Amino acid sequence: MADDYRRQGFELERRIFELDVKCSSLRAEKQDDDYLQNASAILEKLKGHFRQGGGESSNISKLLQDYTQVVLDITFYEENKLVDQEFPEDCSPFKIQQLLQDLTEPEVLAGRLAPTQEVQSVLGLELLECLYWRRGALLYMYCHTLHQRKQWIKKNKETFLKCIQEGVRYLMRMLQVRSSVKLNDGVVLHDTSTASFLSEGIFSDTHLLTMMYIGEMCFWAVKYEDCSADMDRKEDRLQFRDIGTQILNKYVLACEGPLQGQGWNTENAKEILSILQ
Repeated sequence: MADDYRRQGFELERRIFELDVKCSSLRAEKQDDDYLQNASAILEKLKGHFRQGGGESSNISKLLQDYTQVVLDITFYEENKLVDQEFPEDCSPFKIQQLLQDLTEPEVLAGRLAPTQEVQSVLGLELLECLYWRRGALLYMYCHTLHQRKQWIKKNKETFLKCIQEGVRYLMRMLQVRSSVKLNDGVVLHDTSTASFLSEGIFSDTHLLTMMYIGEMCFWAVKYEDCSADMDRKEDRLQFRDIGTQILNKYVLACEGPLQGQGWNTENAKEILSILQ
């Protein structure tokens, strides 16, 4: 058991010091970036922990949560650079795959370093949701940019559809992290609007935005699948039309019901639904 703790500590320590080098390099570009400053502060605390010996009694869950926050902060800075540059065609595919890998590693490490616990128990629901949201939202923003490059899509339709599918999968996983509240499980909710939201798995504005993103991506997929001659692997793909219809109907019901007058627009969702249904 002691050897396991030492092995776990070494693997996490190595990744933390690698991230510290990366963070220092990025801060040389923009010293006053809030996210990099936050990542740097957490890294200093983590490095101090390991320099002091970080013994067997260490809380691996807390260490992994801090590590995950560093990953989220550093990758957010890198994502913003890509968005500001409007996803350059030459380097974006590689950079996006690297970002997706970085945002996947906390979940992988949690499963490896705390194998007897559920990943969501180790990282916590909010961090796990954020990891899925960030991967899905990154691919949404990338596909949104590519959608405007008609000539590129003509030559790279399968790549475009693959990015959409991957993005939709991440966003759907984000919506599934918290099990929908079962209203007969001893939960007493006096606000029927709150009860309705929770029963549908809607816990925040981000969940609503996720639903709209899924709907848009499903619309793009249907548009280009319908005019695609290469459908040999269609069985491997998501049922975009069905998923988009189901998700956007929930979105519209929420926005025009309990959230009416709260600034949520349903015009685009309804327009997409008229095409998908």
